Amino acid sequence: METTTLSRRQSLVSPTEEAHVPTSTVDDIRIEPRSARTSSDRPPSLHAAADDSSKVAATAELASIMTIVSNPVPPGPSSPSLNEAVRPQDFIPPARPSSTPFPQPEPRNAEIKCTSCPAGAAPHDAHMQGMDAWDDPSFLLQQQPAVRAGLHFHDLPPEIHECILDHLFGYRVSATSKSSVGMHSVTKSWSTALRHSRRRELSELALVSSVWRALIQERLYRHIKIKATVGSVNGALVWFAQRPHLRPYVRHVEVWFPVFQPKPGSPATMVLQATSTLPTVTVDGLSASSYVLPVDNCSLDETFYFVGTTFPEVTVLTLEGGERKKAPKVTHFVYGDCTRRAQEASSQYSPFWESTVSENVERIMPKVPSVRTLVCKGQWNLIRSEEDFQHIMSALPNLQEWHGTYNKPKSKSYLTMAEILPRLPPQLKQLHLYLEADYRRELSFPAYFVKVTNRLHFCQRLGLAALGKPGSPSIEHLSYTGRVCRTFFDVLAQSADPRSTRLKSIDLTVKNCCRQVQIWNETGSGIMDVKFIAAFEALVLAGIKALKRLRALEYLRIRYVDLDSPIPALNPYFILRRDGWCEGVWSDKIVRALQASRPEARFRDLSDIPSFIGFGKDGRVVISAESMGKVTSFKLDNYRYLSAGGGFVVAA
Repeated sequence: METTTLSRRQSLVSPTEEAHVPTSTVDDIRIEPRSARTSSDRPPSLHAAADDSSKVAATAELASIMTIVSNPVPPGPSSPSLNEAVRPQDFIPPARPSSTPFPQPEPRNAEIKCTSCPAGAAPHDAHMQGMDAWDDPSFLLQQQPAVRAGLHFHDLPPEIHECILDHLFGYRVSATSKSSVGMHSVTKSWSTALRHSRRRELSELALVSSVWRALIQERLYRHIKIKATVGSVNGALVWFAQRPHLRPYVRHVEVWFPVFQPKPGSPATMVLQATSTLPTVTVDGLSASSYVLPVDNCSLDETFYFVGTTFPEVTVLTLEGGERKKAPKVTHFVYGDCTRRAQEASSQYSPFWESTVSENVERIMPKVPSVRTLVCKGQWNLIRSEEDFQHIMSALPNLQEWHGTYNKPKSKSYLTMAEILPRLPPQLKQLHLYLEADYRRELSFPAYFVKVTNRLHFCQRLGLAALGKPGSPSIEHLSYTGRVCRTFFDVLAQSADPRSTRLKSIDLTVKNCCRQVQIWNETGSGIMDVKFIAAFEALVLAGIKALKRLRALEYLRIRYVDLDSPIPALNPYFILRRDGWCEGVWSDKIVRALQASRPEARFRDLSDIPSFIGFGKDGRVVISAESMGKVTSFKLDNYRYLSAGGGFVVAA
C-alpha cells in the first residue's frame, strides 16, 4: 500500500522536491512535509490543473484507504513502480499439454512488409526503432529458451491429413471391413465400389508434401483395374516391378476379360482370323465396323499368378467376364482350350497332342491366400459348371465373401448355381447372388424358368446352402436377388439346428414367387396381382415362423422392387431390424406369428392405409402424389382395392 501511494504521490512532486526522496530502499523512504506553495512556484496556466490534480489525488487516496479498511481480506501484491514497469520481464510461457492438436506455437514471421508503404521507404518509423530487437527471432529464442521451433504443415496429426483427403476424395471403404453388413445398406457390396473418376487430377496432390505423397498414392492405387490381356498384364507387371513401394497399397484388383476386339485392318490378318469373325449388328441392323473374338486374353491361372505374386496385400478380387450374345467362356488354364483353338486355327491340331497335354500338364490354379472377397461380374462367362467353380475356389483358400452376378437371366444360371450351392467351401461366411436384377414386373413366368421348374426346385437348394453341410458351419449373411417362395424358409425351419446355426442376416429381393398353378397367366407379379400378393404374404409368414429356429438371425428383409410400378411407395416389403422393430406390410396372421416366434419384436405402427391414399366419390382409390412418402406400415388386405374394377387415380 505504501508503494502504491508513493507512486501516486510522485506524480505531484515538483522536480525541485524530488531530491528530498532518498533512493536507497523502499523501507528508508521518508516523505517530507510539504511546504506551502505560492503562485510563483509554477506557471499561472497550471493553477487550475494543479488544484484539480490535488483534488483527484486526494479522492483516490481516500478511496484506497477506505477500501483497505473495509475489506477484511489482506491486499494482494503491490504494483511495480514506474522504474520497474519499463523493464522487460523474463516471462516463460507454460508448455502446452501434448493432448492439444497444436502443441507447438507457430513462429512469427521476421520479415514483416507493409504493402501500403512506398517502395524504398524505411520499414519502421523513428519511434519504432527501439522495438527492432523484439522482432528479431534470435532475440525471442534467447528470451524464451523453452519454446521450440514451430510446426509445419507436414507435422500436423495424421488424422487431420486424413480428414482433408477424405473431403477431397470422398467416402472410401476399408478393405478389411465387412463390405456387406458394415455399411448403410446390407446390399452395399464391392461390386459397386468404383474407383475415383478424377484420378489424374488428384494425383497432382502428391506433390504437396512428403506426407501427402504416401497418402495420395495409397488412395490412388488402392483400387486398380486391369484389362485381362497379355499386353496389359505385362505392362502392369513392369510398372510395379520398377515401383515396388506401390505394391502394398493395392487392396482391390479388378480384372476384366474383353469379349470382342476390333478387327485389324491388315488383309493378311483378316484372312487368318476369318474363322473367328462374328456378325456385327447395331440398332439399325448395319455397322461399318467389324469385331472378332479376342485372341490375346489371359487365362485364369495367369491372372491368379499375376495377382498373387505382384500384390501381397490384396484382399478384394473382381473378375468381370463381360456380356455379349454367345460370349466366349474365359479360359481357365493356359494349356487348355486356348492352345487347342490355336492349333485348330493353324491346322496343326491332333487328338494325340491333346491327350499328351492333358496327361503331362497338371492343372493346378495358383493360390492367392490374401484374397478374402471375390466379386464375379458376368459370372456365366467365368463359371459354367461345378468344375469351373472348384478351380476358382482352389485358388482362394481363405475366401470369406462371394458375390456372383449374372447380367442376363437364363435357365442355365439357375441350373448351374443349383449344382454349386451344395458344394460351397466351409470357410465361406457371406454369400451374395444376383440371378435376376432387372427389377421389372412380369405378366407370367418366362419360358426359361419353366425349364428350371421341370428339373428341380431352386428354393430347396438355396435353403440347404444357407444351412451348410452337416457338421460344417453355415454361412452368416445371405443376400439373394431372384425368384424365391416360402419353400426356402420351410427348409430352414425344418433343417436348422438352433444350437449350431450362425445365420445372422437374410436379405431377399423378390423377382417373383414361384408357385404351382394350372394357368400360367396367373403367375405374374406386381402390386395389382392378387395371386402374387398372396404368395408374398406366404413368403413373409414363413420367414417369421422360421425365426423360432433361427435364433442367431438378427436382420431379415424381404422386398419386391418394381421400377415400373405406378405407385413405387406401395411395393411390398418386410424388415425385421436388429433392434427388434418391424416395418412394412402386415396382416393378422403375420402379427400373431411374430408374437409367437419373437415376442420381443413388434411393429412401430399398425396403420391400415397411408395418409396419401383416399377414396373418391365414385369409390375409386385416389392417391396424392405430392404427399407420397415412405410407407412404414400397410395392411395386405388393402391391395385388393388397387386391383378392383374401378382401379385408382393418381392426383397431382
